[in-house]
Amino acid sequence: MSDVTADSPRFESIQELHAVLAPVMKAVAVTIGEHCEVVLHDLSRRDMDQTIHAIENGHVSGRPVGGPSTDRGLTLLKDEKADHDAFGYRGRTADGRELHCSSVYYRNRAGSVIGALCINVDLTALENVRSIISSLLPAQKDEPEEIVGPSIDAVLDGMLESAIAEIGKPPPVMVKEDRIAVLRRLEARGAFHIKRAVDRVSQRLGISKVTAYSYLDTIRNS
Repeated sequence: MSDVTADSPRFESIQELHAVLAPVMKAVAVTIGEHCEVVLHDLSRRDMDQTIHAIENGHVSGRPVGGPSTDRGLTLLKDEKADHDAFGYRGRTADGRELHCSSVYYRNRAGSVIGALCINVDLTALENVRSIISSLLPAQKDEPEEIVGPSIDAVLDGMLESAIAEIGKPPPVMVKEDRIAVLRRLEARGAFHIKRAVDRVSQRLGISKVTAYSYLDTIRNS
């Protein structure tokens, strides 16, 4: 992704940003309808467990104010200078419903990201008439799905299961290279910024925490 320019609107606090975006959030949610979730994430504190500052139609993902970021938000911690804005990408709820998503990130005058406006449209109803309105469905099937869960642990579990599925083997039959490949995918998506991530991943892969950290060292030093 390219670096952001200084021409983008700048806000000094999440409160200032919310004051500007609140009517826009309401307008989008009401106009598109109850299947459209609109979320303002507070990224100024870098607390990915509790980023949701405001939300419309939170029943779509089951998240309230004070809810967590998604795995896409974690990529911000890997490279804050990059332009993370994304439009029309796929997402998935914790219970498997497909979403059509867009995200726009906002910065302060120093250039630090302080918030993100995210729009998530539940495609369940549209999938029932896919042949009629296929043009409204995301076309990019090769991009990773964004994981939208009610807790940061649910987001991590979704990321882990997605990485395992990409390898194509269940953990009991994986060899060392397979497990490293799983950790490499999780590391690339920022999963290990989540607290207790190594505990959950090592347990799911059937390895010790010491082994998991050893694999991570190999990945990070390669």
